[in-house]
Amino acid sequence: MAERTLVKRSFLDQLALHLSWNRLLFALGFFIFIAMILFPFYWMVSSSFKSGAEIAGRAPVYFPSSLQLDAYRELFDPASPHFQNFSKNILNSILISVPTALLAVILSTMGSYAIARLTFKGRGFMLNSILIVYLFPGILLIIPLFALLSQLGNSLGFQVQDNLNVLMLTYLAQTLPVALYMLTNYFHTIPVEIEEAALIDGCSRLQVIWRVTLPLAIPALVTVGIYTFMIAWNEFLYAFVFLNDRSMFTMPIKLNTIFNDPSPRPNVVMAASTIMTLPVIVLFLAFERFLTQGLTAGGVKG
Repeated sequence: MAERTLVKRSFLDQLALHLSWNRLLFALGFFIFIAMILFPFYWMVSSSFKSGAEIAGRAPVYFPSSLQLDAYRELFDPASPHFQNFSKNILNSILISVPTALLAVILSTMGSYAIARLTFKGRGFMLNSILIVYLFPGILLIIPLFALLSQLGNSLGFQVQDNLNVLMLTYLAQTLPVALYMLTNYFHTIPVEIEEAALIDGCSRLQVIWRVTLPLAIPALVTVGIYTFMIAWNEFLYAFVFLNDRSMFTMPIKLNTIFNDPSPRPNVVMAASTIMTLPVIVLFLAFERFLTQGLTAGGVKG
């Protein structure tokens, strides 16, 4: 008994030696910060498995009594009475988000390399003016974009509404300015001497870009790709204006439709939100190393 008391006292003495008010306050603040981030996500996921009585009751239910799959059946099972055909909405979001990210990376790479490496009049003004478009809220740009695309559609013979390709162009108008700015600053961090050495060795300008510059810019390219993918994946306003056909709805529009249903089913809303959130989380966890390097270097003006 005496030995246990001695061990306990020594443990408390060691704890008191390493614990200070600053460390205690830091640990408490860190715990609160993590709880504020993780608890809403846990509540969303757990609510998707709750029954209607548990999620609609006055008393909060933190742990569902059993894993109910009714919400997911309503989203994906055609035999469900309120079948939502959510897989179609997932496909629509993929068909918009992936090409938007790829085009944004390709176009911003060419434009930002030209600004960072080529010499022409107005280069600095062009780089700074690119962000002016990004400073305007999306709701201010939607009317001019819709009018411009409508005139082009009448001239070239394509429909503006219920057209995923047209919606993708509107997303590029929102994402290209910041992508150009990020990649330009990143290219400034790559030493010019490396490219000059490749040119001396006989490489053309295109070979230098493909073999030297792009491999060094992979963190920034991945960052821009994920950033633009995330914007297109979660975008609501432009999709709400340009899409009227239910079969063309993206996930945010479909989620809003389920939420505003006359017979509300919060567990279905939570299930759809969980499915919509998971791909973004997986991308961030898979490419965390590239994101850290890309955001750090791209955020420093060269």
